[in-house]
Amino acid sequence: MLNNILIAISITLMYSAPLALAAMGGVISERSGIINIGIEGMMSIGALAGAAVGYFSGNAWLGLICAGIAGGLMALLHAIASITFKADQTVSGIAINLIGPGVAIFLSRYFFDGAALSLPVPVKLPKVLDQKYLQGTSFENFSIDVTVLIAAVVVIITWFLLYKTKWGLRIRAMGEHPAAVDTLGVSVYKSRYFCVILSGILAGLGGGTITLAIISQFTPTAISGQGFIALAAVIFGKWRPFGAYVACLLFGFSQALVVMLGGGTLSVPSSILAMIPYILTILVLILFVGHSSAPKASGVPYEKGAR
Repeated sequence: MLNNILIAISITLMYSAPLALAAMGGVISERSGIINIGIEGMMSIGALAGAAVGYFSGNAWLGLICAGIAGGLMALLHAIASITFKADQTVSGIAINLIGPGVAIFLSRYFFDGAALSLPVPVKLPKVLDQKYLQGTSFENFSIDVTVLIAAVVVIITWFLLYKTKWGLRIRAMGEHPAAVDTLGVSVYKSRYFCVILSGILAGLGGGTITLAIISQFTPTAISGQGFIALAAVIFGKWRPFGAYVACLLFGFSQALVVMLGGGTLSVPSSILAMIPYILTILVLILFVGHSSAPKASGVPYEKGAR
């Protein structure tokens, strides 16, 4: 019994890490007033960049850094469309979700001799706690990836910046009444650019953790709905860092349930198991979306001087 519980906790934490990183990006972007539903596409390009750089360099950490940069570059496109050209933010996000996976597969075919999937990275991101430290104890089946700690630190830093700093106060005010922030001499445009790009960097890191810590290579299905699940976590958490993280843990547990049931003795069809995280996402949205209020200015293009 204890063994199963420890395995479930390990898998939950492992799968919640990329969701938490992407969700923090969603929180920051939407708090500044820019809807970012393009997280899926940003995670996709980050997953490819992480796997490719990790494979050719043999350094998983360098791959993770490049995954964040790739996600940030993809987010820059969303920022230009949404902030500079005041395009519909939902349409722009959908475009990013189409462009990201397409570019990722194209680059994979370019770098890996026409294959839509990369070769496995020689060295994955390390674990901070695994069997070699706990051998012979009751916890020998418990492990924690370094990505779990990275995600937890990012959540804490995001909360601190948003709620304990002057910058965070301005960002939160920007999502409610950007004109008021403008009167303080703070550039709404520059601040929103920064938040959207940071959102992309975090989403790219989330994608990179999947291909560098969980499956060790890029595949066309490496990012399969995780970006949308992260967005659901943002709504579930009422656009708050800790609330979104709790939701990510819940979704991570649903994935752990899939893994454990799939490897157990129960005769559950794999197609039904694969639906569990997405069914849970829909249920969460149905139950909680009506009780969550997005920042008032989220999704509304800002016109300087307008009231």
